[in-house]
Amino acid sequence: MKRLIESDLSAWLAAPHRLPLVLRGARQVGKTWLVRELARAHGKTLVELNLERDPSHRRAFRSNDPRVILGDLEIARAQELDPTRTLLFLDEIQAAPELFAKLRWFAEELPELPVVAAGSLLELVLGGAIFNMPVGRIQYRHVEPMGFVEYLEAHGQRRLVTALAGWTPTKKLSDAVHDKATEWLERFAMVGGMPAIVALDAGGASPRSCREAQRELAATYRDDFGKYGTRIPRDVLDAVLHAAVRSIGQKFVYERVGADLKGQQAKRALELLAAAKLCHFVTHTAANGLPLGGEAKANVRKVILLDVGLAHAWLGTPASRVFPNAAELSSEIRARLAEQMAGQALRLLEPSSGDGPRLYYWHREGGRPGEVDYVVEVGGRVVPVEIKAGSSGAMKSLHQFMADKRSTLAVRVDTNPPSVMEVDVLTTQRDRARYTLLSLPLYLLHRLPELAPGLGSRSGRGAR
Repeated sequence: MKRLIESDLSAWLAAPHRLPLVLRGARQVGKTWLVRELARAHGKTLVELNLERDPSHRRAFRSNDPRVILGDLEIARAQELDPTRTLLFLDEIQAAPELFAKLRWFAEELPELPVVAAGSLLELVLGGAIFNMPVGRIQYRHVEPMGFVEYLEAHGQRRLVTALAGWTPTKKLSDAVHDKATEWLERFAMVGGMPAIVALDAGGASPRSCREAQRELAATYRDDFGKYGTRIPRDVLDAVLHAAVRSIGQKFVYERVGADLKGQQAKRALELLAAAKLCHFVTHTAANGLPLGGEAKANVRKVILLDVGLAHAWLGTPASRVFPNAAELSSEIRARLAEQMAGQALRLLEPSSGDGPRLYYWHREGGRPGEVDYVVEVGGRVVPVEIKAGSSGAMKSLHQFMADKRSTLAVRVDTNPPSVMEVDVLTTQRDRARYTLLSLPLYLLHRLPELAPGLGSRSGRGAR
């Protein structure tokens, strides 16, 4: 299966001054496969050490001299290893976190040897273990579940991918393309983007089999909670995770998690789950300018999950010979799933390096209530994104946001074909809002950075 992050990893490998790379991400998002594919694609000898499966690999790193370490690996493997033709992969490094301190020596004394580290629930260990991180001497990449385009590629739908890539705001998307893309999007909404589940679906597995695999994967995450019981009880993590599922699209209120659970305990558990990448925060921002994080309130936030497929596992959405269609789901569940999928798509628009993708939303503070589902930075502009699970819905909050912020471009995500229109309305507060509205179905949200430039002029006919 093709992954879009592959090009980013290839660029890292080719960089003249690369540093050791740490891949962050939840279990089963494809980190190990990506490293193996990177080595294969570039003709590198892969030295893969799984430190959880075989703790004895630690012995090769007793020295701080990278060349001694490489020599010990040559003896262990009975193989000569040319550092310029080798890729060293430390998988499940959370089982030996002290090895992070060793990475600095590779960066400084053996830079010609590319080194990658990855692990499951890595951030939980980084938050609790005591060891020295080589600050400034390692790089990070965040690996997300597969996006919709990757899902289509896995199913051999390249013509559809090409058709979606060719749409511009100046032309109409054909009904045939819209209908087919919508059909595939509805299936993606049930399968999700976890690579193993996508592979099952692409291989012809039944919806029942895919759902069962999602449930088994969700169970493995819950089993992992037991490894960190000394930090926080497993039942607390479990309760908070299920509360996150129930609150997708809504402000997360710690006091509502459970009657016997204190707010501070729930907050700590949620932060651990977010650190482990099982869920992601959507933080409130005043959105008066860039950067969006400059006016964010960390104590006011919503939550989305790692993947929409896992949301179904935790929600208990049925699947048998076929997946349920959207009309068979409750309106509340449809709204949650739409916001979940939009959040996943928007995370893929953000840089995978550094601290990784971050999501923001806006709500009015004081006065009448009002909320915009997401706020993003596109081309140096603050752009609000309103999510609709169906083909219609009021946009009172979006109109008021545009009037208050004097913004010129907004995005509405719904089930209609893509379009662009000029809006000129009076808000419920009698303020005038004039802006360009880019309406996109979820299957085109990944193209937002390409489509937004050039939109947002004050010209054009008003539409009410």
